[in-house]
Amino acid sequence: MSVSGVGSQSGLAIQQLVAMRAQFDDLQRQLSTGQKSATYAGLGLDRGVTVSLNAQLAAIGSYDDTINNVTNRISLMNVALTRMTNIGSTVKSAIAQANTTNSAMNASVAQQSAQYSLDELLGLLNTEAGGRYLFSGRATDQPAVLTLDQILNGNGAQAGLKQLISERTQADLGTSGLGRLTISQPLTTSVSIAEDAAPFGLKLASVTSTLTNGSVSGPSGSPASLTVDLTAGNPNPGDTFTVRFNLPDSTTATLTLTATTNSPPGANEFTIGPTSDVTATNLQNALTTAIGRLAGGALSAASAITASNDFFGADVNNPPQRVAGPPFDTATAMTAGSTANTVIWYTGETDSNPARSTATARVDPSMMVSYGSRANEAGIRALVQNVATLAAVTISPSDPYAADLSAALNQRVLGNINGNSGGATIRDVTVDLANAQASLQAAKTRHQQTVGTLNDFLQQIQGVSNEQVGSQILALQTRMQASMQTTAMLFQTSLVNYLR
Repeated sequence: MSVSGVGSQSGLAIQQLVAMRAQFDDLQRQLSTGQKSATYAGLGLDRGVTVSLNAQLAAIGSYDDTINNVTNRISLMNVALTRMTNIGSTVKSAIAQANTTNSAMNASVAQQSAQYSLDELLGLLNTEAGGRYLFSGRATDQPAVLTLDQILNGNGAQAGLKQLISERTQADLGTSGLGRLTISQPLTTSVSIAEDAAPFGLKLASVTSTLTNGSVSGPSGSPASLTVDLTAGNPNPGDTFTVRFNLPDSTTATLTLTATTNSPPGANEFTIGPTSDVTATNLQNALTTAIGRLAGGALSAASAITASNDFFGADVNNPPQRVAGPPFDTATAMTAGSTANTVIWYTGETDSNPARSTATARVDPSMMVSYGSRANEAGIRALVQNVATLAAVTISPSDPYAADLSAALNQRVLGNINGNSGGATIRDVTVDLANAQASLQAAKTRHQQTVGTLNDFLQQIQGVSNEQVGSQILALQTRMQASMQTTAMLFQTSLVNYLR
C-alpha cells in the first residue's frame, strides 16, 4: 500500500516553489531591464521621490523641445538678416558704380539692381517657419509686407510709393520748375529771389557775397526773400555770390555764382556786362539756370526722400501724409492719407512695445527668451526704404538734370541705407538674436547637467546591480533545485519504501 500525499507539507512545498518561480521571473526582468520594479508600488518608500524626479525630467524635456523650436526660428531669422546685409552691400556697389561714371545709363542700371534687391528683401521679410511669419511681430499668421508691385505701383485705389514721390516732387518743383522760387528784377540794377508761402520747394537759409559794388539784403520776411543790388557798379571778375538753401529732407544745398568777363559764361558763372543793368540781367539768367538745375537734381532727390520718409514711416494706425491736390504743383499744404487711398507697406502687428517682446518662450522655470521682430523696425526699415526709393525714382536719359538727380539721390541713399548715424541698424537686430541664442544654449547646457544628475539619482533608486541580481539568480536556482528534488522524493515515498 502506497502513501498518496503528505498533506499540508506537500501544499507548503508547492507554494514555496511557486514563490521562488515568481521571484526568479522578477530577477530575470531586473537583469534584462536594469530596473528594480516595473511599478512605483514596488519601490516602497522611494516611490514619491521617483514620481517627482520623473516629473522634473519631463518638464526639462518640454523646455528642450521649446529651445529646439526657437533655435530653428532664430537660425532662419539670422539667415534672412545676413542676406539683407549682403543686399545692402550689393546696392551700395551699384551706387558706387553709377557715381563713378555719373551717367543716366548707369543710374538706370543701379535702379534695376535696386528693384531686384527690393523684391528679394520683401521675400526675406515674409520668411515663414512652421506656419509662423517671423517678421510680423505678434501677427504670426499673416505676411509682414506687401509685394514689390503693390508697394511701388499701388494696389487698386491705393497709391504706392511712386505716386507719393511724384506728388511731392511736383509740389516742390512748382509750375516753373524752380523750387517754388520767384527770381525777378525789382529794379534794372537788382535781382531778387523770393520763396513761395507754401511749405514746399527751396527755402532760403543764408547768403554770402564778395561782389564789389554789390549790396545784399536778406534773406528776411515771411515768406523770405533776398535782394542783390548792383546800383553802385559792376563786380570784379572772380567775385562770388553764394546762397544756401534748406531742402525738404532737412539737408542743405549751396549755390555759388562767380563773376566773369567770359561770354558766354561757364557753369555757375555770370558775365559782367558793360553796365550794371546788363550785369544784373546776366545774374538773373545765371540764377535761373543754376536754380533750375539745383531743383531738377538735389531738390528732386530731397523730395523723393521726404515722400519716402512719409510712406515708410506710416502704419495702419498712422497713414502717411500726402500733398493736398491735385493740382500738386500749386499745392499749399499736406493732408493725411488713409488706408483707402494709400498703400500701407507693413502688414504685420504694430504696437509700442519693443519688437523683441513680440515673441517669447519660457526655456527654464526662471528664464524667458525674447526673439520677436517686426519688418518696420528702424534698422530693417532703413534698408527697405532706401532701396525702394532708389527703385522708385525714374531717371530718364533724356532728362537734362539726370546726372545731377542720380548723384544727389545716390548720395542720400548711400548715407541712409544702413540707418541714420547713431540709430538702429540690422546689426542691432542680429546682436539681440545672438544674445537670445546664447541664452538658449546656456539653458540647454544647464538642462543636460540637471538631467544627468537626476538620472543618476533615479538610477540609485530604480536601478539594480547586474552582478548582485546574477548572484541572486544562481542562489535561487540552487534553492529551487534542492526544493524540487526534495519534493520529488516526498512524492515517491511508499509504505514498502518506508519499511525498508
